[in-house]
Amino acid sequence: GVPLKDWDIKIYRGILTGCNEAFIIDGATKDALIAQDPKSAEIIRPILRGRDIKRYSYDFADKWLIATFPSRHYNIDDYPAIKNYLLSFGKEKLEQSGKKDIGGIKGNNARKKTNNKWFETQDTIAYWDDFSKQVIAWQRITQKPTFCLTENGLVVLDSMAFLSNIKDKYKNWLLAVLNSDLIYFWVKTNVHEYGN
Repeated sequence: GVPLKDWDIKIYRGILTGCNEAFIIDGATKDALIAQDPKSAEIIRPILRGRDIKRYSYDFADKWLIATFPSRHYNIDDYPAIKNYLLSFGKEKLEQSGKKDIGGIKGNNARKKTNNKWFETQDTIAYWDDFSKQVIAWQRITQKPTFCLTENGLVVLDSMAFLSNIKDKYKNWLLAVLNSDLIYFWVKTNVHEYGN
């Protein structure tokens, strides 16, 4: 067969926000932000977390990402409802300055130091367009490897990794192979494990 490295697929990790409590919202918050400003819908995307992944499928937990990827060069003033929502967490906390103990409060830290703006996700995410496609996603740290095929437009969190650019004729076949007991046995005998 053809090794995966020769399939012209891409392997990436999911989105790193640096402050999940601000950037990952529930469905009610999403609806409220869109009601305040319909333009907000342009940058709110459904997201999967590692715990949502099952073997062959996933359970969507009605979680949504404020997808302000730095590589997209958004102007936050174009999205006033989202700007106000994010500011409710404190601009100093969302700044990517690396500051520690903001306001003299131990553990009240800003996100890691980057050149990104305060309202942007943690990493550049130059591969943001791959989230428009169907991908095979999996948890990076898990007791047993479980892989699923996502819907188009679904973003995955940084606790996961994903394969994109998979030819349609191989998606289901590759998903079945990756979820097989044979692959689980190979992973168990060849891949580093954490704890038990």
